[in-house]
Amino acid sequence: MTIPGAWQRAAHGAGLLRADGTIAATIFAEMSALASTTGAINLGQGFPDEDGPPEVLEAARQAISDGINQYPPGRGAPVLLTAIATHQQRFYNLTVDPATEVLVTAGATEALAATLLGLLEPGDEVVTFEPFYDAYGALITMAGGVHRTVALRAPDFQPDADALAAAITDRTRIILVNNPHNPTGTVLSRRTLELIVELAHRHDALIVTDEVYEHLTFGVPHIPLATLPGAPERTITISSGGKTFNTTGWKIGWLTAPAPLVTAILAVKQFLTYVNGAPFQPAIAVGLGLPDAFFHDAAAQLGAKRDLLADGLTAAGFTITRPQGSYFIVADAAPLGFPDGAEFCRRLPDLAGVVAVPITAFCAPEHHGEYASLVRFAFCKKADVLERAAEQLARIPAAV
Repeated sequence: MTIPGAWQRAAHGAGLLRADGTIAATIFAEMSALASTTGAINLGQGFPDEDGPPEVLEAARQAISDGINQYPPGRGAPVLLTAIATHQQRFYNLTVDPATEVLVTAGATEALAATLLGLLEPGDEVVTFEPFYDAYGALITMAGGVHRTVALRAPDFQPDADALAAAITDRTRIILVNNPHNPTGTVLSRRTLELIVELAHRHDALIVTDEVYEHLTFGVPHIPLATLPGAPERTITISSGGKTFNTTGWKIGWLTAPAPLVTAILAVKQFLTYVNGAPFQPAIAVGLGLPDAFFHDAAAQLGAKRDLLADGLTAAGFTITRPQGSYFIVADAAPLGFPDGAEFCRRLPDLAGVVAVPITAFCAPEHHGEYASLVRFAFCKKADVLERAAEQLARIPAAV
């Protein structure tokens, strides 16, 4: 069966369109199925296996009991709009108007979709870093855009300034920045962020910044792009509650931007989900208002899990890059005798009872060679699960 229209374009943008016009399963679906059928520990998908803060969960239950179960307002529940604006002021000294400069979405992915569909014209170029979150390529192509990338290479996964400057031209409509970065775990330097703003002004481009891991950095500060001089008037900042509050299934995201940009994005968003998550919106508002200690402890606890898995991977013989943020560690399987990360991931459940995903899943097919032996492991799991995974991964040299 061939799939016509925008869905075919989306599959092409995600690298999933076969020569016969059919759509291949994503590597994430393939690896999750392997985890299910083999009973392997799933360190492939980036979702926690622990619930979020009790106050947030109880607020959702209370909202359901209070009858907050029908459509919320199109821009979002006022309590959450206000909480988002207060959060931006509290953590970053950014002043946004909750009535006109904030929009609640069905997760960060819908915020990205509505933004790209709303702001791109056919043929407009969008520049991202590569590897890139897999939805970026699909959404850019579906919106009629042209995807350009700038490589992030091991070991530091920071972009080359000259390559970045060469990629952004007068044809660039949007510079799409993911920081902290999935899948590499890098946190972009202030110098890189300042260069992005400079280039956006030079070429009259918009900046879209995906900051869903904003509170999950380890020993380095998160610098929102919108805080830099010259950035606020051309920046759409996207985030969500899923990663910070271990509520990925609630799909409560948001964006902040100048009012005219929010209005343009809302014109598309209202025809996507319309609205979502009525009882979860006030619950995420409670989360955004939690004391500073919660945010500090969340990062510290996740950082300890990062170190636990990083040490286990190193002991097992992988070469790793210790991430500065996010849920993920990139490991090189080549020292274990596996130059092909995708093939390694397919064998890993049998070799060690663990599932990971290859970094090539986050790259355009023509660039797979640069990242061929790299794989991504998620460490947003219980400590005992990570300890067991580390023990099982240590068996790989004997199994090969």
